[in-house]
Amino acid sequence: MKKLLFGTMLLVLVLVLPDVTMGMAGGGGSVRVPLPPAIVFSAPPQLVVIPETYVYGVPDIDVDLFFYQGWWWRPWEGRWYRSQNYNSGWGYYQRTPSFYGSVPSGWKNDYRNRRWKRQQWDRQRIPYQEVQRNHRGWEKDKHWEKNNWGVHQDRRDRDRRDEDRRDQGRGNDDRGNRR
Repeated sequence: MKKLLFGTMLLVLVLVLPDVTMGMAGGGGSVRVPLPPAIVFSAPPQLVVIPETYVYGVPDIDVDLFFYQGWWWRPWEGRWYRSQNYNSGWGYYQRTPSFYGSVPSGWKNDYRNRRWKRQQWDRQRIPYQEVQRNHRGWEKDKHWEKNNWGVHQDRRDRDRRDEDRRDQGRGNDDRGNRR
């Protein structure tokens, strides 16, 4: 009797365990896709806002991990996954997220080199709790734009931008003078 019970339990485990690492494609479909392996953190991750976006990336890990509009996102084996938590609860997402087109592929190199488009980038590392708590307000208030995303523009670019602002304030917008 014990052997039969043991054999039945073993069979159930063999049949059930593959489901632990598989997810269903959205919409209740029958397509099964593997879920990505866990990313192990010794502490909650720190993020950095990627200039000219409101996408936050985790720069100090080997895989891509992003936070955008309340969701954590990660690509794995040509598929995208999202979760409400950075370390669990991943679900398959059937397409590439819309924000990803604005994320330059070499952003981590720019981060390491402290450069963004050949300008000095004083990137600010932000604890994930602060991003979770403030991302909506920062986007609404255009917080990162007001702070130029931490990118120091070349003096000539800054002077040209300031001159354009002064001209617009005086009503000397060149666009109105062109024929």
